[in-house]
Amino acid sequence: MKQLNRQDIASIVHDARLARQAILKMTTLASSGHPGGSMSTIDLMLTLYRMINVYPADPLRDDRDMVVVSNGHVSPCVYSALALTGFFPLDEAISGYRRAGSAFEGHIEPDVPGVEWASGILGQGLSAACGFALGAGLKNQRKNVFCFMGDGEQQKGQISEARRFAVKFGLCNITAIIDYNRLQIGGAIDEVMPHNIAADWVADGWNVLEIDGHDIEEIHQALHKASDVERPVMILAHTVMGKGVSFMENQAKYHGSTLPEDKLGEALAELDGQNDLDRYRKLRQTHNFPALHRPAPSFDVPHGKPRVYEQKTDNRSAWGNALNDLAAASPELFAVFDCDLIGSVKVNGFAEQHPTHFFETGIMEHHAAVCSGALSTQGFQVFFAAFGVFGIDETYNQHRLNDINRANLKIVTTHVGLDVGEDGKTHQCVDYLGLVRNLFGFGVIVPADPNQTDRAIRWLAAQPGNWLVAMGRSKLQPLRHRDGSLFYDADYRFSYGQANRLRDGDKAAILVMGTPAGNAVAAADKLFDEGVAVQVWNIASPLRIDEAALRAAAATGVIVTVEDHSKFTGLGSLVAERLVELGLHCRLVRVGVSDYAISGPAGDVYHHCGLDTASIVTIIKDNT
Repeated sequence: MKQLNRQDIASIVHDARLARQAILKMTTLASSGHPGGSMSTIDLMLTLYRMINVYPADPLRDDRDMVVVSNGHVSPCVYSALALTGFFPLDEAISGYRRAGSAFEGHIEPDVPGVEWASGILGQGLSAACGFALGAGLKNQRKNVFCFMGDGEQQKGQISEARRFAVKFGLCNITAIIDYNRLQIGGAIDEVMPHNIAADWVADGWNVLEIDGHDIEEIHQALHKASDVERPVMILAHTVMGKGVSFMENQAKYHGSTLPEDKLGEALAELDGQNDLDRYRKLRQTHNFPALHRPAPSFDVPHGKPRVYEQKTDNRSAWGNALNDLAAASPELFAVFDCDLIGSVKVNGFAEQHPTHFFETGIMEHHAAVCSGALSTQGFQVFFAAFGVFGIDETYNQHRLNDINRANLKIVTTHVGLDVGEDGKTHQCVDYLGLVRNLFGFGVIVPADPNQTDRAIRWLAAQPGNWLVAMGRSKLQPLRHRDGSLFYDADYRFSYGQANRLRDGDKAAILVMGTPAGNAVAAADKLFDEGVAVQVWNIASPLRIDEAALRAAAATGVIVTVEDHSKFTGLGSLVAERLVELGLHCRLVRVGVSDYAISGPAGDVYHHCGLDTASIVTIIKDNT
């Protein structure tokens, strides 16, 4: 880190005054924003950017230090600091702030050069910082990661998860900086929710430094000291909300309230600035700052020799075996996160063979989801393995953030649907597709048997972007043709968006997703023996319904969708929407979960919900 001299410190003091002027101008111009916390944080942020390795002309340079701003509502501070560091013109930030279509949004976004992580959702920034720090370690890079946070934000539980993780994995290259102005939207933090911030961090093993957050020399010395400590450091910076303008100081209202124009001039006068808002209004009309292009990663991963399963086994074992095969060929490329389910989600083999790339987070799913997502942006294929209710239901908000940040995370969930058996309704993840279909950048794969699982994982290892692979718990017979040969044999290659016709017929069509595929095939075979031929289509890519398959199915006049998922938000609803879009006409019968189900052996639960072979046969007969 750079040592600052007196001239540097004087320059920061000068720029802090300009930044405070800019913060007030942009928030008043937009008639919205968070000026108070931005003004209390700006001295810290400007000092940090003068000391670390960043490259405004090449903001994505791989050896840069990284700054995460967890309290993303202080965007006026961030944009001002980055502009004064040289990432873009300050006038662009002022005029474009919160303008429709501008990269300078109300909460920071990675479209802005210098912004590493969108973090408008409080409590998640430290987890992202951990992911970035892990990436540096795996690449043997000497880079520092900093995380700005608010004091009210410390009330969030995920922060404690991230603190423990950082200490466990020795992430001494992380420095957290808390803007301790003691105010949040609701008033004083000690009245909204009392807590001892410093003690919490010390208890989890962090070194805590307390400083005056407006004394540039103290900030400078604390940052240097933090870089020399052999454990993670938190700097608790005592600051003043609205610092620099007398009538704004220590006023909670300015956390999220802007100055009206008649007060702006008075405030700018205190900061030795001029009220030139009319100039920025004109600039605002023509503002067109381009978003930063972040190229998608590419992965050259050999698929290897597929495993062919002849006997009954579970999809989760097939996933674990495929992962082990892939990692054996390219161990430096992969990383795996687990949440105390190592044997159940079948990542124990990877953990044994590649311990430096395996991260056991314990029961800290919120942290694991964001940390793994952040690491996935650093050139690694990262897999986050969990049960469905933990990996998707519990962490939906975290994955939404991963999606916004264009992460590259592969979520592998086992025990989805009704196939958790005796664990009961609290563990029946029957809404994963309904949730993930809201995430615009996610793909979803629901394999039907161990052989398709094997090929899907091998295909996925070479793909960029965010993906969910969902599978059940039980052992399944490999799917076969009517002659007994394997359907997904050694020659099969997975293709996203392609449906597979498991059986042919003209009386009706069954479209099935995941674990119930075997029951659907058995039902079709029983009906065939009775002289009723029905199609069976395995839909392993439910978010991309195969048009050719849907047209062939609709031509029979009756489509029955079968899924151990809510029939209101899963495959059945997706098929219904696509039928309407394509103008296809047929009867649609949706068979799935319509209420929280009973607890019991998986077969009994399937029978209760009408998803067993006999029930499917009856439904087909009743509708043909």
